[in-house]
Amino acid sequence: MNIIDPAPVRKETPLKLYGEEFHSRLLLGTAQYPSPKILCDAVKASRTEIVTISLRRENARQKEGRKFIDLIGSLDVRLLPNTAGCNSVKEAVATAEMARELFDTPWIKLEVIANNDTLQPDLLGLLGAARVLLRDGFKVLPYMTEDLSIAEKLIEAGCEVLMPWGAPIGTGQGLRNPEALKTLRAYFPDIPLIIDAGIGAPSHAALAMEFGYDAILLNTAVAKAHDPVTMAKAFALAIDAGRNAHVAGLMEPRDMAAPSTPIAGTPFT
Repeated sequence: MNIIDPAPVRKETPLKLYGEEFHSRLLLGTAQYPSPKILCDAVKASRTEIVTISLRRENARQKEGRKFIDLIGSLDVRLLPNTAGCNSVKEAVATAEMARELFDTPWIKLEVIANNDTLQPDLLGLLGAARVLLRDGFKVLPYMTEDLSIAEKLIEAGCEVLMPWGAPIGTGQGLRNPEALKTLRAYFPDIPLIIDAGIGAPSHAALAMEFGYDAILLNTAVAKAHDPVTMAKAFALAIDAGRNAHVAGLMEPRDMAAPSTPIAGTPFT
């Protein structure tokens, strides 16, 4: 019996952000976990290489915050501080500067919030803060809506990555405006695009990756799951599946049925 060799496994193209390469396409938040151990186990199960951390939250914890930072440092992942809770350019810039000093990194997830109920980004404030920080040597990952015009302006300012929301932070609604997200992807084919916020299920993440998005950033869907560790693994698998499907090439939907098995040559006609 002849044994057919399996097809070679396709080598995945690394995710490139500001000149650095990452093999995981899942970025994970670190808030709201039931315990430090569960957080650590979830990070490991997710295979993430980048985790986000809120400077304001850790400042509020004081000594406890220092222990938390040391814990995250032991996981061998890149720390991505964010400016969560900032409502103005001044606040966001000051928070980013403190984060750079505290964590010794120029990377910053930039948030400037317009409305505290919806947590919708203030796009004008976001652009203003990004311009200041980029001039000061920061590597800015801006949390934005799917707006094309602000995307163009952020890229012109020097952003090499864009992070549009799928839905408002913490809602778990998934991709609320899929057509706009597809348009954004088509309009900026060479810019890394990361869905940030609103992802509630692994299927949401897989769909975004099928659209051609480069990565997913999420927090609540894992941290608040009944079993965060298993959920982290589920998201990692879903993102891999969506990415592979996009690279392989999804079939186009058809208006009419088409048999997968030809009817010509069948014994009954």
